[in-house]
Amino acid sequence: MRVRVRLFAIQRELAGTREVTLELADGGTVEEAWTALVHRHPVLAPGRSFVRFARNAEYADATTELVEGDELAVIPPVSGGAGDHDAEPRDGIRILELRPEPFGAQLLDELGERLATPDDGAIVAFIGRTRATPGSPAPGQEDEAARHAGRSVESLEYETHDAMALGVLGRIADEIAARFGVERLAIVHRTGVVPLGEASVAVVAVAAHRDSAFRAARYAIDETKARAPIWKAERFADGHVWIGEPARTAAADDPDAQVPKA
Repeated sequence: MRVRVRLFAIQRELAGTREVTLELADGGTVEEAWTALVHRHPVLAPGRSFVRFARNAEYADATTELVEGDELAVIPPVSGGAGDHDAEPRDGIRILELRPEPFGAQLLDELGERLATPDDGAIVAFIGRTRATPGSPAPGQEDEAARHAGRSVESLEYETHDAMALGVLGRIADEIAARFGVERLAIVHRTGVVPLGEASVAVVAVAAHRDSAFRAARYAIDETKARAPIWKAERFADGHVWIGEPARTAAADDPDAQVPKA
């Protein structure tokens, strides 16, 4: 059977390609696909303990069996730190977007106006901005980070698995509704290059009471950074460093969330 493997961020750069087609025996697993991939691109081998996998845009563990025509995405450490895609299920009470174009703080007012009803007494909004001080390098990027030590970040660059990222944001919104009773939520994330000082992510949570809105907004940004397949590179004058931690594959308090089966 043939399986399409997609590579992103660090793995894409190391392999020098975004996509690889593998031929596997019927019933082959994710781990067997990884082994075949590393056989073709040995430079990827050191990343095994840090990558996660997604089969057809859903997180999958290493024992998952693949079938003819599957897409297997190799998920490097996520940001932790193309075109418009907009998902607004449930009659427009969610706004989940990946945006290539810039936005500023005024977006928070626009999102609040779109989401709020006369019954809502709280709108909690958050903006994440590009800062000059560097973050923690992704595993394998320590030497490159040391080369840029003491320098200021000039911009960020975000890379995404668009369909999967929107799916993860949708599940985060489901969890917020179930945990905090907050149905009206917006998560908007930039893609591409974001200059220093510009907004890279916006979150707005709207609820009847402030406690629920605050908790929903905090959960939304924390889970987006930990789980969504959005990769961040800090760009310097003469190079870049990928930032982040191995992706978490489910909600933080899920016992199976931290590390998929090896």
